[in-house]
Amino acid sequence: MEKRKRQRLESAGWVVGSTTDFLGLSDEEAALVEVKLGLASAVRKQRSRRRMTQAQLGRLLGSSQSRVAKMEAADPSVSIDLMVRSLLRMGASRKDVASYISMPTPRRAA
Repeated sequence: MEKRKRQRLESAGWVVGSTTDFLGLSDEEAALVEVKLGLASAVRKQRSRRRMTQAQLGRLLGSSQSRVAKMEAADPSVSIDLMVRSLLRMGASRKDVASYISMPTPRRAA
């Protein structure tokens, strides 16, 4: 967030902080969220690169379109294991998966 915008909000009485602060996440919980978001983004990008629909990826995985949509949205019901297996099934290497996990997720502008 821009410094001026932050100062304006704070002077108006708003408390400015991070999502981690707001949710009261520990460092470990925040890291797990970041990993899951990185993998979800990678599943979506890999599927798009392969020009596959969610339904096609679901069939490749022996799953459904709605499950793929949940993976891409980092739904809490989707395990990290399933995301990693999906990436590997689409042809990603272990090195690729490691880079997706270590890559910081893009921040949205406030």
